[in-house]
Amino acid sequence: MDVQQNIKNNFDRIRDLAEEYYRSGDYFCSESVIKTIKDEFQLPVSDDVIAAASGFPVGMGNSGCTCGAVVGGIMALGLVFGRTEPKDEKVNHTMALANELHDDFRDNHKSLCCRVLTRGMEKGSPEHMEQCIFFTGEVAEKTARIIVRELERID
Repeated sequence: MDVQQNIKNNFDRIRDLAEEYYRSGDYFCSESVIKTIKDEFQLPVSDDVIAAASGFPVGMGNSGCTCGAVVGGIMALGLVFGRTEPKDEKVNHTMALANELHDDFRDNHKSLCCRVLTRGMEKGSPEHMEQCIFFTGEVAEKTARIIVRELERID
């Protein structure tokens, strides 16, 4: 797969694109991750998937819970590896990949809770924005790395 090889040779591009979507104000965290993965891996799904990610920013609809970037990454993993048929066992593999992404973020940042991650920051401040932009790029890159690794195992 040419797309896969191009991504493998330039994971920084994934990070940069996701960060720029957020930085420019085009999309929030979850939307930026899902759009980047959808476009860069040329996934055969409509942009409706970006709309489906629109409720997750700022910790699940501005509630301060789970980091929206991580949710966007998990959604992207589901797009690539998830099931569409009842009782399909590949859901177990997808859940393991989602857990890997979750644990990686938690291990790096000690929490997935937006409220905890942004404690002491004013919402929308430059400090808050830069941190969320960083998390968005980091998660998009990690998601892409997982996808490439798993697709290589299939090939």
